[in-house]
This record gives sequence, structure tokens and C-alpha cells, in this order.
Amino acid sequence: MKAYLVFEDGEVFPGTWIGTPREMAGEVVFTTGMTGDPEVMTDPAHAGQIVTFTYPLIGNCGPVPEGEGVAPPRCAGVVVSELCAEGRVGAWLDCHGVPGITGVDTRRVVRKVREKGAIRGVITSTPAPRVEAWPDPRSLRWVKETTVPDRIQLSARSPEAPHLVLIDLGGDASTLAHLRRQGCRVTVVPFSTPPGEIEELAPEGLLFSGGPGDPQALLPYLEGWRPLLHRIPSLGVGLGHQVLALACGADTERLACGHRGNNHPVKETDTGRVWITSQNHGYTVIASSLNPGHWEVTHHHVQDGSVEGLAHRHLPLSSIQFHLGNPAAEKVFSRFLHQVKAKKEVEIHG
Repeated sequence: MKAYLVFEDGEVFPGTWIGTPREMAGEVVFTTGMTGDPEVMTDPAHAGQIVTFTYPLIGNCGPVPEGEGVAPPRCAGVVVSELCAEGRVGAWLDCHGVPGITGVDTRRVVRKVREKGAIRGVITSTPAPRVEAWPDPRSLRWVKETTVPDRIQLSARSPEAPHLVLIDLGGDASTLAHLRRQGCRVTVVPFSTPPGEIEELAPEGLLFSGGPGDPQALLPYLEGWRPLLHRIPSLGVGLGHQVLALACGADTERLACGHRGNNHPVKETDTGRVWITSQNHGYTVIASSLNPGHWEVTHHHVQDGSVEGLAHRHLPLSSIQFHLGNPAAEKVFSRFLHQVKAKKEVEIHG
């Protein structure tokens, strides 16, 4: 059945429906990874976005994971050049009500997004759709829709394990899984949790998760978080990285072309090593807005020089723009845990 990807400027890309026809509008973005298709589609940072895959054949890396506890797709829609039926990706998307379109010239779509920057589109059955209201990629709506609805408490095997409070800005399950592997005791709270309630949990460290949308949508919450950052060792990941920078006086902006994929090179400032990282973001911390007396830039993106990691010179604050789970992130996370344990020893021994 004929389907169309229609951009808000009127340009039309024809294709074929994946599953049941369902019209859906969203910001059109592209991801550059060659593997990890389900991880891309289940990442909450894609909330409100129509994801275009640059790799030409999708769904050929085995069946989509199914069963209880498996995350559903969180993107608004999917655009692919060719879909492998054996992988059952189409049936999985259809089951969760996520529309998709195949047979599209994805190279042209990517060139358009690169030239235009942030641009919205709609997957539809007609080349001339009437969209009543385009979704706003800068809205707080996306964080509200992806944060945990209630507090979650996860115990640790050791009573000596550090207690971390994860402020959920709409992060994916991999962050929480990483904390559990490190033996941490974790309390996950919605991003809207009052700061007083967070303090009552007696956290030894705070972690601000990744998530979707514009970090400046969270400006109303910074005043409440700022006092916590001066007292409690904190780590920001992804959107959390941008939020920590904003809370400490820096500024953010939309990237000309977002970083989405599992193949982004990041250079570690102090060693010169380059790490290949997984990323999914459309905004960045403005380097010139950082006070050099307060912040050290620990990582840069090799391709465009954007800020990928920060460490505060006076407060136990650090952050990374890329996902946890690779050697570069491990180094940052280990430093964060060291700060947590050091503060705990000072409080115990005076």
C-alpha cells in the first residue's frame, strides 16, 4: 500500500507502508549506526521523532526481542530503505502502533535533513496531507511522557554500596542496568520530584539521565536542583550533561546536525585518545559559554568539535554527552564513584 513521507516544506518521498497505515507527524532525524536497530527504536530520546535509518537494510540482525520487560518502541515513526521481513521488525512496530515506511530513498532524506537542520515531517497515505498541529521538538512534553511515573527503589548486594538517586529525564534502561552492574543501590525518581524529597532520600550521589527534547525546556527546574549540585557529587549523561551545564551558568544550542548512532568518535582531552561512542542528541553545550575558571572540557566530538564531556574544577560535578558503557564513559563513571566514596568517608570520619 502506498505511503508518503511529507516534509513541512511540502517535499514528498514516496514508499510503502510498514504494517497498518497510521498518520504520524514528528521531527525527522537520521541515525548512522549499522547495528542496534531495536535499541534505536526503543530509546526514549527519540520521543516525538521520525527516525530515518542510513543503513540500507533494517531488521536483518535477528528477531526483535519480545516478552515481559522488553521496552516498546518510543519513536514516532520509522523510515527505511529496505525492511527484512524475517526480523519481524514490521510486525513489532505495528503491534505497538508505530507507523513505518519502506522503499524510501533514505540518502535523499538524510541530505535534506543535513541541509535544512531541524525539520518536521509526517508519514501519511496522501502526498498532500493537512497537518492540524505540528509537534514542537522543544517542548517539555517529551520528558514528561518518558520519565518514570513513580519512584523505583533497587537494592544492592552489599550494604556498603553507594546510594545513588537517578533523576529520570526520560533515559533508557541501559543507564539503570549499568548502575546495577556497578553494584550501586539506586533510587529512580521522576524529574519533577521536589528537591526536598530528593534530599530526604539521603543520596550519596546524583545522576541526571539522558532523555528527549530541548534541555532548555527544563529551565524551570534548575533553581531547585542547583543547591543539590553544590552538596552532592553529581554526574550528567546525555540530556543530563546539558542540564548540569545550564544549572551552572552555561548555555546550550541546537546542533546543525544531530549526533545519532553508535559510531561517533570522541577525543579525550587529557590523553588524546579517540573513542567510538553511542550517541543520540540534537543539542550541545556552547563551548564559549563555559567559564574556564569553573569548567574543564574533558571530551570533544572529533567531527565537529562540540563539547562531549565536562568536569567542574571546584565542585564534584562531571558529565558526558555520550552513552554509558564504553571505556571513555567508564573512566568518567569511576571518577564519579570515587567522588561519592570520598565525600562519604569525610562525612563518617570528619
